[in-house]
Amino acid sequence: MTYVLAYDIGTTGVKTCLFGIGERIMLLSSAQEGYGLYILENGGAEQDPEEWWRAMRLTTGRLFAEAGVSPAEVAGVSFCSQMQGLVLVDREGKPVRRAMSYMDQRAGEELKKGLAFGPRIAGANVFRLLRCLRATGAMPGSVKDPVWKYRWVQSHEPENFRRVDKWLDVKDYLLLRCTGRAVMTRDSAYATLLYDTRKGREGWCGALCRMFGVDTAHLPPIIRSTDQVGGLTEQAAAELGLTPGTPVFGGGGDASLIGVGAGATAVGSTHIYCGTSGWVITVTDRQLVDVTAMIAAVVGAQAGRYSYFAEMETAGKCLEWVKDHLALDEIGVYLEKRHVAESQEAVYASLYDYLTETVKAVPAGSGGVIFTPWLHGNRCPFEDPASAGMFFNIRLNTGKSELIRAVLEGVCFHLRWMLECQAKKTATSDPIRFVGGGALSPVTCQILADITGRTIQTVASPQNAGSVGAAAVMAVGLGLTGSLDEAGKLIPAEQTFVPDPASRAVYDRNFAVFRQLYAANRKGFRALNG
Repeated sequence: MTYVLAYDIGTTGVKTCLFGIGERIMLLSSAQEGYGLYILENGGAEQDPEEWWRAMRLTTGRLFAEAGVSPAEVAGVSFCSQMQGLVLVDREGKPVRRAMSYMDQRAGEELKKGLAFGPRIAGANVFRLLRCLRATGAMPGSVKDPVWKYRWVQSHEPENFRRVDKWLDVKDYLLLRCTGRAVMTRDSAYATLLYDTRKGREGWCGALCRMFGVDTAHLPPIIRSTDQVGGLTEQAAAELGLTPGTPVFGGGGDASLIGVGAGATAVGSTHIYCGTSGWVITVTDRQLVDVTAMIAAVVGAQAGRYSYFAEMETAGKCLEWVKDHLALDEIGVYLEKRHVAESQEAVYASLYDYLTETVKAVPAGSGGVIFTPWLHGNRCPFEDPASAGMFFNIRLNTGKSELIRAVLEGVCFHLRWMLECQAKKTATSDPIRFVGGGALSPVTCQILADITGRTIQTVASPQNAGSVGAAAVMAVGLGLTGSLDEAGKLIPAEQTFVPDPASRAVYDRNFAVFRQLYAANRKGFRALNG
């Protein structure tokens, strides 16, 4: 058996996983550690790269203290991480400022000046839109796209900007920290929307860089996810407690590798992810774009494959909000008048299990209450940072249990909305693989099946799908398997959830209302939050 170490760098924490690769990829041990996400009043969302590294050090030490495997036995290290962050480093590889998260939405003025002017289609200057689509098959039409973050720093922090040597994404900064080499994997490079995907022209697009005011000297060399970047440096190995020279592989972003770890690698296969954020991805063998719904087929970890990608900003984060402010909130108002720790429900593995089991008894449709899961704006199928969450149709007989179930249903309604938008451009699969922390709840899985009308399949440890994908990358890089296309055969379904026809009518009714709520409230959102 070959041992590999995968770091899953999420929005709120790192999970470090040790895998054994043989006939199957098997999770042997894991450890996790949180870090900060700094939400600023001006729409900023930042993280401290030192906190990522500290969390890696802590989890690596804890993992090997209990794993029964020596660090010297590790054959490879790689990453799966959040994408579309902006980490600007100087010539010594040190960040010039805190990293800007994919959630950062400060660059509205930069977007307006760079794209939203003159004759427009879908809010974008028609001439610039066509140039973008011709080169990349997509456009940087969101305030959260990295190019506008880059321009924001240039405009608002000129002293920091003058120190910039390289522009990196989250994972690529950590590759630099491990190996001393600044690179971007193809999926990270494409996520900048400055990567030319045309045959024979793959690489940074000089024309787009000039159009958007990006210094090409800031852009690092591009590698494949399965490539070996280098070996762990003496310093990195000492800090992590690993062996110097251990091969480090490119890895990928979460949108690239979670599908691999879900076993959804064949053309036409669809997977749904529900973690802090959420998405629907269908694998295609050609580039597609729906500019009106903000969906594009992005470069993934697999050669010759694209991920037709529809994203929502807050999915599982909505349930975290429920936990903090509705179920067991700061004023001590509980679901029941007894404390959960003193009740039979304490047998559940976590408070989230308690919440989902509590709402299991609430009938489908939550008594007509509908929740919109736009707690940090929204990206697809409409781009609006001012949009917000709300409960619609509360009545005197509405209780907390109905509200909490409405949150789960609202997340699933939005996933269905994105799935149906995808189906306008390409065939989506049935069954659908469901991964992320949300897939740990059988209640959520069944709600998703009922709302989408699709059979939902989960895999072992669905919350670790990204790390499994990183392990698959190393399996290819180490020559243990031929390609990432084989990953689907190595990751079978563990559980299956079939739609319940009895809930179809009420969910179709509620979904029709859900889809109308944004248009009906758009002006109000902008008046309050714009």
